[in-house]
Amino acid sequence: MTSSPIIQVSGLRKVYKGSLKPAVDQLSFAVEEGEIFGLLGPNGAGKSTTLMMLCGLLKSDAGSIRVFGLDAGRSSNEIRRRIGVAPQEIALFPALTAWENLVYFCRMYGVKGAAIRPAVRGLLEEFGLLEKADVRVLHYSGGMKRRLNLIAALLHRPGLLILDEPTSGVDVQSRTMILDYMRRLRDKGVTILYSSHLLGEAEQICSQLAIIDEGRLIAGGTLSQMLAENNESESLEQLFLNLTGKGIRD
Repeated sequence: MTSSPIIQVSGLRKVYKGSLKPAVDQLSFAVEEGEIFGLLGPNGAGKSTTLMMLCGLLKSDAGSIRVFGLDAGRSSNEIRRRIGVAPQEIALFPALTAWENLVYFCRMYGVKGAAIRPAVRGLLEEFGLLEKADVRVLHYSGGMKRRLNLIAALLHRPGLLILDEPTSGVDVQSRTMILDYMRRLRDKGVTILYSSHLLGEAEQICSQLAIIDEGRLIAGGTLSQMLAENNESESLEQLFLNLTGKGIRD
């Protein structure tokens, strides 16, 4: 008997007030436990809207989302306690030190008392930031902020991690560190939903992919499956351009 997907999205639809077109339109996909699932699409495809609905930060107009078997509309608080989210925008307090930021997030996620110090120290060390723990975040480089942003999502050891552009604007060393850590989390059974414009990264780390455009799923499955179904493409980048076009998206 197979287990249910960690994430099950069915017929999801969202239209923003004042818009004539839906941001997400009849979108369906499933994410299985212990995989890195890539949600890809050009600018304006509906990726961020979908992620916000998954996290319970935005209500859908139609369709359903189940996370850990729970209805996202009815059990959003319980779901949020079990997931870690690293948004595209850096969600840190710049006037606080890295340590102060992480203690705050520990308490927000319910990590308390004697458990806080080892949780914070261990992840700062893992991501090469322990020596800068007492430096205010406003003095951090872009790569350091991006790593700290990811640490904040990991403090409570979530079973599901949702990452929106986790390596945006970072140097090669930081990118390599983040991707290697994602692989190690996957090997420990953590499920990762990963959204990015960096198709080479997605090709490296994702076992399953979904390409969306104009809020709709236009291709899904393993990379080899999608290439077999679109035999004019030899790589994920070629496939992406063939499906979404080469026009500039703003």
